[in-house]
Amino acid sequence: MELKSIIRELRTSYRVFKYRGEEYYCPFCENSSKGFMPIGLPHQAIIDYKIIGAGIRNGGCVKCDSIDRDRLMYALLEFELDVLRNAPSLSILHIAPELMLSKEFMKYQYKQYLCADKFMPGYSYPEYTVNCDIMDLGFEDNSFELVICNHVLEHIPDDIGAMKELYRVLKPKGTAVLQVPISPLLTTSYEDPEIQTAKEREQHFGQYDHVRIYGQDYIQRLQSVGFTVNRINISKKFKSFGVIPEEDLFVCTKN
Repeated sequence: MELKSIIRELRTSYRVFKYRGEEYYCPFCENSSKGFMPIGLPHQAIIDYKIIGAGIRNGGCVKCDSIDRDRLMYALLEFELDVLRNAPSLSILHIAPELMLSKEFMKYQYKQYLCADKFMPGYSYPEYTVNCDIMDLGFEDNSFELVICNHVLEHIPDDIGAMKELYRVLKPKGTAVLQVPISPLLTTSYEDPEIQTAKEREQHFGQYDHVRIYGQDYIQRLQSVGFTVNRINISKKFKSFGVIPEEDLFVCTKN
């Protein structure tokens, strides 16, 4: 075994021991614990705008490193939408797939389960991921019954164009779960195309590769391309998963 693997296993064993308990539960690795590890960024913009889905919080699994938004998505897909099962007629597009969540999907048989991401230099991707640009997905109209896009649109300068593309490939009556970090304080999303450098973006948007902070007009942006949006909160039902209490889910459908 490589030294890095040994160190990783020792680190994980220590964390599992340190956080031993029964109050919380990770559905991916099935580990129970007294809490989750601190994750997130401390940037001032995140604090000032109280951005939900960002910032320092106790959201990391001590055993498998899943984070709160992954477990919230799991809860939605497993218990609310009932798609984590064998479904030979179901076609799914998963944009920028989370590792633990995509592994969960791989356990089941679907008509199609496609993981897509835009490959960037210096990053590694699971072997089952295809190189794909959200601005030009390259799939036929009405291809998928389910589209998952979790914390991606805040990175995209032309987010409306990306929304149009996601809407295009979604089948009529299909479901798209389109999550973003969002500020409860902003009525209108904050963006400025003149903010270009990583340092400026970190200062204004809370992360070096974000191009906006979404406000409460996020629903209207989704509706502008044709989506019907159902904004729901299931966090109380899944408190033991260590999810963010204020984090809403944006479950969209195509008429």
